[in-house]
Amino acid sequence: MRKSLITAVVTASLFTLAACGNEDDTGTAGGHNEADVTFAQEMIPHHQQAIEMADLAESRAESQEVKDLATDIEAAQGPEIETLTGWLESWGEDVPDEGMSGMDHGDMSSDDMGGMMTADEMADLDAASGAEFDQIFLTMMIEHHEGAIEMAKTEQSEGEFPEALDMAKEIETTQAEEIQTMQNLLKS
Repeated sequence: MRKSLITAVVTASLFTLAACGNEDDTGTAGGHNEADVTFAQEMIPHHQQAIEMADLAESRAESQEVKDLATDIEAAQGPEIETLTGWLESWGEDVPDEGMSGMDHGDMSSDDMGGMMTADEMADLDAASGAEFDQIFLTMMIEHHEGAIEMAKTEQSEGEFPEALDMAKEIETTQAEEIQTMQNLLKS
């Protein structure tokens, strides 16, 4: 009788542990809110535009430092777009179209996707080359990064999906460092 009781207690404990483990896994996958969805849906086109800007630097920038920075931006933000897309798909939410990055966001409120360049600003960057490109690129990318940092701060204060919170913190840290680099390049 005593052996049966011990076996029953051990078995029940194992089932409880297994259930807790499964609950945590489900909680991580499903534990998101509207702020997490908004963060992912807005950061995708925001990152896509930064990559468009960075792509131009390869053939138009004069400074090797600007070219290197552009490469770093692409290397960081491309994989983040894939991750954000994966989250939205797993949550059953809409994924922004690739074409959104080139949209004119000049009429958007400052609360939405801050730092997005208008079609005219993108055309000005596209038309520039050499030192002029470097100046325009750095000025625009600082503004662009400042917008991303604001979006990341909003996610950190309102979101709940752990991986999104981690990404938001990383975006804030990385892009703040890049802003400092760009400000230094503008002064040099």
